[in-house]
Amino acid sequence: MSIQNGQRSTVVLGTRGSKLALCQSEWFQVKVQEVVPEVRVVLKKIQTSGDKIVDVPLAKIGGKGLFVKEIEDALLAGEIDFAVHSMKDVPAQLPDGLEILCIPQREDARDALISREGHLFQDLPFGATIGTASLRRQAQLLQARPDLKIAMLRGNLDTRLKKLKEGQFDAIVLAAAGLHRLGWSQTITEYFSPLLSLPAIGQGALGIEGRTDDAFVRSVLSVLNHRATQTTVTAERAFLRRLEGGCQVPIAAHATLSCEQLVLDGLVASIDGKTVIRDQIEGTHQEAHTLGVQLAERLLTRGGDKILREIYGSV
Repeated sequence: MSIQNGQRSTVVLGTRGSKLALCQSEWFQVKVQEVVPEVRVVLKKIQTSGDKIVDVPLAKIGGKGLFVKEIEDALLAGEIDFAVHSMKDVPAQLPDGLEILCIPQREDARDALISREGHLFQDLPFGATIGTASLRRQAQLLQARPDLKIAMLRGNLDTRLKKLKEGQFDAIVLAAAGLHRLGWSQTITEYFSPLLSLPAIGQGALGIEGRTDDAFVRSVLSVLNHRATQTTVTAERAFLRRLEGGCQVPIAAHATLSCEQLVLDGLVASIDGKTVIRDQIEGTHQEAHTLGVQLAERLLTRGGDKILREIYGSV
């Protein structure tokens, strides 16, 4: 891909400074460099509010948007040209002037159990303590095993693994994708089936955010977009947007695409896992957004609206 007259010779990629964020951004930096070797791609680290506040559950301090706000401010100010996010951290609604310009091929979307003593989930001792910061995971794990104690776990992946090793938890649950990207797959004790733990919206996918009016960056990133991943994430995010959900509510959705046929699973749950409303919808890949909305509405009519009202009324 060649540079046209008047187009930039340098672009700036914004990223969080965690080990995982840098790993993901450096991987994408190489991909962009392969597409436009004439353009220098510079990384710029930006500390977000979510990185600064690590001792409070996200649900109590504003949700996952705290991991992207400062980066989005830098985009709007022209300090960076695009940013690499974990798609599951990107709120359903983006600021005016910004959009997801590219979604590369998805990594493993599953949740993974890391057990200190090597126990599988069903073999964990009665009353075992599981570390997670996700209400989505909490609700589903408690539904499967009400005896478990769920304890708040935040921080970077290496920090979370260190806390497990120190004995603060019997096991922790993390996204498999991050462990794979860092080369830490050997730490995984068990991969959770989506039947046990339906993943977060966009889990395993990266979202590359940029300015809507930046034609040059848009043209560069379009080459790296993975259509199947974009389709499945579109369905999941339409589901999330219709539910007006955030990390204060146990919401999950995961879509798969096979021979142009899309299958979307979604759920809404109470925080204690005693009520879980789950359903599935199928359709063509062209219907991704519509299917997400329809599934959300189906769950709302089956009692999801009551769960959302109760949770939002208490936060």
